[in-house]
Amino acid sequence: MILELDNIVQRKNGQQILSDVDLSISMGAFFVLMGPTGCGKTTLLRLTGLLDKPSSGCIKYRGEPVPYRGKERLKLRRRMVTVFQRPVLFRGSVNSNVEWGLRIRGIPEDEIGRQVSRVLGMVGLEGYENRDSSTLSGGELQRVALARALVIEPEILILDEPTTSLDPNLRLSLLRRLKDLHSQTGITFIMATHDFTDALSLGTSGAVMRSGRIEQTGTIDEIFYSPSTPFMASFVGMKNVFPAEFSPDGAVVEELLVRHTSNRRGHGFLAIPPEAIVVSRETTVTSERNHFTGTIVSVERAGPVFSISVDCGNLIIVSSVTRSALSELGLTEGRDVYISFKASAVHVF
Repeated sequence: MILELDNIVQRKNGQQILSDVDLSISMGAFFVLMGPTGCGKTTLLRLTGLLDKPSSGCIKYRGEPVPYRGKERLKLRRRMVTVFQRPVLFRGSVNSNVEWGLRIRGIPEDEIGRQVSRVLGMVGLEGYENRDSSTLSGGELQRVALARALVIEPEILILDEPTTSLDPNLRLSLLRRLKDLHSQTGITFIMATHDFTDALSLGTSGAVMRSGRIEQTGTIDEIFYSPSTPFMASFVGMKNVFPAEFSPDGAVVEELLVRHTSNRRGHGFLAIPPEAIVVSRETTVTSERNHFTGTIVSVERAGPVFSISVDCGNLIIVSSVTRSALSELGLTEGRDVYISFKASAVHVF
């Protein structure tokens, strides 16, 4: 592991912002830190970048505890760079901004010019060397900040919600750029975001925060497709999340017996993906082990599909259907329907 945080607590002005945070970040990973606004992501990034000191707990770099003062800490900080959500550039040219980190490290003049040209090419800003920083657009400003970070060849690059202030086109362009840069450099990237698209597009591993604590860590697929708590299921957009009592026969949800493939026993939760639920006007003979009847209580557009809410007797189950299926089946409020789904589609936690 390149970076480990053990039992980190952070307090500020008498308020506890982070509680018992444990994280391990692998060398070369693109680690994505997710969570709602105000959950503590930026505070945690400042600690990982050694910009702040924790109130208690231990931060380890390559297995060794980091010092909290002195030249050794400064040496470690110089191996990491943080690019904030709204990066601030110095007055002057793009060139003077990008070369700054090299100059304070005493790099020879000819090498500075070569390195600056190299990283400006990496971020797609060839020919911008003499542009005044005050004339740059939001997307250009972000790319100059990236070039300024990359030119010193850090071991860890920390990004605090870099796409938040960009319009959709610039945002997609920056996402592609970040993915390419990670692939080209092998640098460990740590990025905070509240946007699922960023995480799914870029992340190899990550964590989700909630109220200053880590709710779940793992690979991106584990986080999005195997949530471990009701909060996580809701956070990643799972629908049809219900408390249930599990037995060898299945899971009892309200008065329905839901078949699943888990060995779970006792109290827990289950989730049924809306896209896995088949809606029909007549009962059908299929391989699905779960069959229920109900009445449509609402039909709502949800992007390219429609969400059909079906009252199955004290339990509202939501299914996703296409426009053509909606029209062909005549799915309207008040209509009685059948719904079915496979036991293997039921997610248990």
